[in-house]
This record gives sequence, structure tokens and C-alpha cells, in this order.
Amino acid sequence: MRKINILLLSALMLAGCNKFGDINVNPNLPSKASNMQLIANAQLMLPVLQESPQGEFYAQYFMETLYPNLSLYTEPSASFYTLYFDPLMNLERVLTQPEQLPVDGPMPNQLGIAKVLKAYFFWHITDRWGDVPYSQALKGGERVTAPVYDTQESIYTSLFALLTEASDGFVAGNVTNDILYGGNAAQWKKLGNTIRLLMALRMSEVNATKAREEFNKAIDAGIMTSNADNFIFKNLPDANNESYWYNQWTRNGREWWAPTELMVNLLKNADDPRLAVYATPREQDGTYVGLPYGSLDGSTLSKYSLVGEAVRTQDAPIYLVTYAQALFALAEGAKRGWITGGDAKAKEHYDEAIKQSLLQWTGSADGHADLIAQPSVAYAPGSALQLIATQRWVHLYMHGFEAWAEVRRTGFPAMATAAGKAVPNRQTYPADESFNNGDNYRAAISRQFANAGDDPYGKVWWDKN
Repeated sequence: MRKINILLLSALMLAGCNKFGDINVNPNLPSKASNMQLIANAQLMLPVLQESPQGEFYAQYFMETLYPNLSLYTEPSASFYTLYFDPLMNLERVLTQPEQLPVDGPMPNQLGIAKVLKAYFFWHITDRWGDVPYSQALKGGERVTAPVYDTQESIYTSLFALLTEASDGFVAGNVTNDILYGGNAAQWKKLGNTIRLLMALRMSEVNATKAREEFNKAIDAGIMTSNADNFIFKNLPDANNESYWYNQWTRNGREWWAPTELMVNLLKNADDPRLAVYATPREQDGTYVGLPYGSLDGSTLSKYSLVGEAVRTQDAPIYLVTYAQALFALAEGAKRGWITGGDAKAKEHYDEAIKQSLLQWTGSADGHADLIAQPSVAYAPGSALQLIATQRWVHLYMHGFEAWAEVRRTGFPAMATAAGKAVPNRQTYPADESFNNGDNYRAAISRQFANAGDDPYGKVWWDKN
């Protein structure tokens, strides 16, 4: 998938490495990739942050039907190398060796977009693994081949500063070759501030004072204001740029995933319109039945609902950061007293978040009034944080890694065990790190988990539940 642009960048990069002078230079091929070409190729890696069965298993959105293995948490390790070597290296080149092209638009906006994307990728990485290389990472030109692992707390501090720089630096004027927002700098600014808002909330249990400060600074700087601001990667109806799920399900015939009993029952019991998008009725009788997480009974496909057709079409959109997420954050902020309004304001934001989620997933707000009146959904001051967390989880369907992070932070909804195993609290480091960067790898493990080793049940810095 997404082969054309990746091959284009490879050609551009190789053209800049010709050591035989001009004899083999194609005058029609540029010798260097421009900022926006590098940014576009970094954007092409965004789907890997969402289109991942492992993320869905960690959030317990899906359970494997045939061949249950990974959903039983048998492989806690994962590699972050691709994210460093591909999108982050491209973005670092933009930030350290900018190649200005007048037709690409204002330089401050090119740099601002690169900063927002760099922060977003690193936020994802540190929330999955914990302490990771940051301050000395991406320094290949400086011969830093064994970067230290920065603490997650220091990485958060650095990312807040990076997002602030980005927000303050945007100017009037759009950029070109932007496949996500069409070059709209105002929307990139809103995105960066919304990421900052969500990052601040992630710190709620470990440093509420700093979290509240960053939360309000993000609001003051300007966050998303409608679904039109949603950060969406749009798959295309062609084989080179199609949805991962379409490729697996339709092209390769792998009907391997069923929505969990937890997800199906939450929606079915509330008569939630999103159920028809998230799942298909089971073949036996046309009813919705979720597969209990950890069950090995999924091989009889007709007994259970399967993943909804709408989320596995060839051009299914990938929702990365959304307005509804921002509204759920505002609801929680009001409940926590970080912003004014108390329960009245928290309810207002909560109800609107559910409405915007319905609009995002179904294209209609039909059923909203009935849904927010359901006993299991209706805002109640005594259980507000649990309700907000649960409805946020429902909204984040298909964005497993982000939902998993929120479940770890809040403890809601409660997750099931699988083959006697609880959901891991983090992913363990790539096995190659013990050879490639052994001293720093071992120091990071010792600092975080003492004698437990590279433990999938060790907790990242902000995880106190």
C-alpha cells in the first residue's frame, strides 16, 4: 500500500547520493527532496499508528476468530525502528536541513507542520514503550549510533515545548503537497494544540498541576472546533493506497476478527446507532453477538458478529485525532475542575462529544437524544469520569493504541483476561536493542522496572491505575 510516493522518495534520495559526479545524473529528476515531499512521505506512515491488529487487541475491540494467538498476548514485543528510520528521519531533515521551495508556501508553516508531526509520532512511541531515545535520536549525521533513552517525563516536557513552538510559529498562507489538510495552516495549528490538550490529560494521575497548566494553555492557543478539523488519513480506492483491513479481509479473505462481547453489549444495550457501523450481524439469526475476549470459540464464524463492513472498505478513513476526543477531554477537564463550569459544563461537553462521534461514524445525529438518555450512557455526576472514559473508548474504535493508553490511564472500561493473561501495560523493546544499543537499553530497563526486566506489565511513567 501507498507504494507510489514511497518509491518516489527513494528515487529522490538515491539521486542525491551519486558519488560519480554528473555523468549519471538525470537532469529531469530533482537531486533533493523538498520539505513538503519529506513531510508527505512522513504522512504516509501515519496509518501504521492505527491500522494494527495488535492495537485492537490491547484495547479489546477485536478478538481473533480463526488462529487465535496474538489476541492472547503471546507477543508483547514490538519494534519502533520503522518509525524512527522512516517518518521521523524525514521530519528531522526538514527541521535541521530545510530545503525551501518558493512554491511550497511559507517556511514557518512547513516547519510548524513538521514539528506537529514529530510530536505526534513521538507521543505515540513513548506511550507504547515508555522511556525511549529522544534527545540523541535521529542524529546519524553526528555519528550518534547509541542514543540514550530519555525518561518519558522529560519527553513529554520536550513535546509540550515543541508543540508550543509550532503553534506560535504558524503564519498566514497555506503550503502545498499536504495530503491531510490540503495545506491549511490554521487546521495544523488546531491539531497541534489538540494533541497538546490530550497529552496534558494523559498526565492527570501523575502530575495534575502541570497537566492542568498545559491543558489550559492548549485551549487558549486554539483547539479543534468541529469535525471538519479532524485529523484523518484518507485511504484511496486503489491497490497502492487501500485500507489495511480491506487488504486483509477482502483481498486476502481473512475473516479473522470479531468485535468483542464488551464492545457489542455496550452498544446493543444502549441501542447505539454506531453498532451497525462497528459490526455486522451474525450469520445465524441476524442479531449482534460479540465474541468474549479470550474465547477460543470464534472459529465458528456464523455464531458471532464480525467487523463492520464500513470500517473495512477499500477507502475507509483512518481517524487519528478528532473533535469528539477534544470534547471528551473538555468534559473531563470540567469535571476535574481544570476549567470552569463543573458538572453542568462537563455534561454539555460530554453530550456534544457523543453527538459528534455519531456524526463522524454514521453521518447523522439521529438517535442522539435517545442515546444520551439511556441509563448506561446518561451523564451522572457520581460516575462522570467512568462514563466519559467509557464513551471515549467507544468513540476511539479502530484506534486501538490510543484507546489502550486511555484505558491504562483511567481504568475504564474494565478489560478481560485472555488465557489467564491481563492486558499488557506496555510493549517491550525491540529484541535487537540489546545488541544495537545495549548499555542504554539496560539502563532504561533498570531505571523503570528494576529487577523485573523488560516487563510488559511494568507501567509507563503516567500510568498510576
